Amino acid sequence: MAQAASIYPPLQDRPLKGTICLFDVDETLAPARRSASPQMLQTLSSLRHKCAIGFVGGSDLIKQQEQLGTSAINVTTLFDFCFSENGLTAFRLGEPLASASFIGWLGEEKYKQLVNFCLRYISEIECPVKRGTFVEFRNGMINISPIGRNATIAERNDFNAYDKTHNIRTKFVAALKEKFPEFGLTYSIGGQISFDVFPTGWDKTYCLQHLKSEKEISGVDYQTIHFFGDKTYKGGNDYEIFVDERTVGHSVEGPEDTLKQLKEMFDL
Repeated sequence: MAQAASIYPPLQDRPLKGTICLFDVDETLAPARRSASPQMLQTLSSLRHKCAIGFVGGSDLIKQQEQLGTSAINVTTLFDFCFSENGLTAFRLGEPLASASFIGWLGEEKYKQLVNFCLRYISEIECPVKRGTFVEFRNGMINISPIGRNATIAERNDFNAYDKTHNIRTKFVAALKEKFPEFGLTYSIGGQISFDVFPTGWDKTYCLQHLKSEKEISGVDYQTIHFFGDKTYKGGNDYEIFVDERTVGHSVEGPEDTLKQLKEMFDL
């Protein structure tokens, strides 16, 4: 595949060396929980010859590998920077960077209180179907899904439509904020069926500290950080990084819109 076979200039030798493009994953680079198209991967490869590229998503690296990589190609080779779990698990040019732990920050007792409340609340939710994996533990956060992450794509689509009418996730988040105001947590709705819970400040802006460090590593100072995402509204999991003064935010309506904007901006 062209995107894997290409040889890219070092970060400091890119034509737009002070520029990086960061992308959300679901509904920005790929349809929710599905694979990115060959056209998307080829466009990203072309862009990478001009400037640095990276993704920042709430999911863990395994899911991003499924969507952006292949069985033969590691996703960390396709991007200069890979920021899983908002950058709490991070890679630079295929090499891991320092990570942070949600459970270490919150503590086991508070974590159990949080999970127990979520499971009780989910047991009383009325929604079209319920499947499995309602609380998914990740390194830097937990992901909570009223329907369960084992839902099929069709069931995810049905729940997403149901949620838009009944505000299941919005009400769930409000209940958590009321129950645990002193925990210092942020609740961020993303994707079709779930929301993330993480320490305040550990949203997608967390990854920006890794970019700041690049100046000490290669001498590259990223003065222009483009971010592309679909959930850029307040309460969406792209909002904080979209409005951050360090970034130039671009709201997209799906992968095709991302392609359109990239081609127009960078003459691809």
